[in-house]
Amino acid sequence: MKTYIKSKVLLTGLLLFVVTAIVGITLSVWTSRVTKAEPQNRAATDRLVVHEWGTFTSIAGKNGIALDWRPLNGSSDLPKFVYTISDKDRRPREVPLKSQLRALVRMETPILYFYSGSEMEVDVRVDFPNGKITEWYPQARSTGAAIDWGRITIMPGAALNLPVDSTDSHYYPARETDAAPVQVRGTEGQPTQQEKFLFYRGVASFDLPLSVRLEQGRVLLQNRAKNEITNLVVFENRGGKIGYRLINAFTGQRSIERPALNGDLESLVVELKQVLVASGLYLKEAEAMIKTWRKSWFEEGMRVFYILPRQITDAVLPLTIEPRANELVRVLVGRTEVITPEMEKQVQSQVSLLGDPSPQVRETALQNIRKYGRFSEPILMGILENEKDAVIRQRIQELIAKVGEKAG
Repeated sequence: MKTYIKSKVLLTGLLLFVVTAIVGITLSVWTSRVTKAEPQNRAATDRLVVHEWGTFTSIAGKNGIALDWRPLNGSSDLPKFVYTISDKDRRPREVPLKSQLRALVRMETPILYFYSGSEMEVDVRVDFPNGKITEWYPQARSTGAAIDWGRITIMPGAALNLPVDSTDSHYYPARETDAAPVQVRGTEGQPTQQEKFLFYRGVASFDLPLSVRLEQGRVLLQNRAKNEITNLVVFENRGGKIGYRLINAFTGQRSIERPALNGDLESLVVELKQVLVASGLYLKEAEAMIKTWRKSWFEEGMRVFYILPRQITDAVLPLTIEPRANELVRVLVGRTEVITPEMEKQVQSQVSLLGDPSPQVRETALQNIRKYGRFSEPILMGILENEKDAVIRQRIQELIAKVGEKAG
């Protein structure tokens, strides 16, 4: 009996010890988690994340090097509230200055997104030493070979009051992210403005790392930089049929066949989305970028897309944010347009019709040439190089002179 009682006492004591130990460990872990979580939450509140995407567009000459062109000679694709150099430079009855700017590269729609757990103020400036800023929003304190927004306020969770107009612009899809609204103080009597990002564009003349040349049905690629190009896509849309080839970790030179026109556009979109996310963008940012440029990226013609090495982006487009961001992602896509023999042949056939006695035939031919938009001038210049007929040469030269007349 004594042995039974003694065993029961020992068992009870052991159980109490185990329960106490478990409770102690649980409380210790819980306390540890609480004390560790609080500083982490404070850090998250003060943490600043900045993500950027944009495109550098160029046109490959017959030698593979970028052509000099007028990238702003088409009608504007931006809402009317967006600022442009033409706002201050336009003179009555004159062609807007920006339509006459010549450059090797069109910097299209860089977007700066800001993420923070609490409201904060930062100073933002982007330098463009070899270029000129041509469009932007919200208003900036200074523009030119740089754009300086001064001090902006990042306002996570703030009620949105974003500008809109009646145009069906591809500017708006860039808002479809989880980025915090930003507020820019008014200058020179202007009101405070709000947007989901900082937007800017420009033109410049600098050397891009990729050379693209079309020769005897093959695409000749050369990475002229020391940095590896992580992802590259050769794309072609001919008569509504598309094809593409993907190349990873590209260095040196490579010759590939033109893509077979048996591709699926949605599969390509999925591939591009994965590439953009792997490069550091959030999924919604990648989707916003593709949605913004889908119509232009995949239109008729041949072009090569590639992720610009970060070192080149930082050198060409230095970005200053004070205080510095805890995380800064910059994904600039190089886009090289390739003028194919089929495009030249099509435009050349229309040029020959510009001398037709029928006004309707001439007007239709002119519209067929202008459908290539800002790329029509480089196509015409390529045709002019080999044209021997003096009458047709004069016709092409007159057309090139007029190509910017309807610029926005």
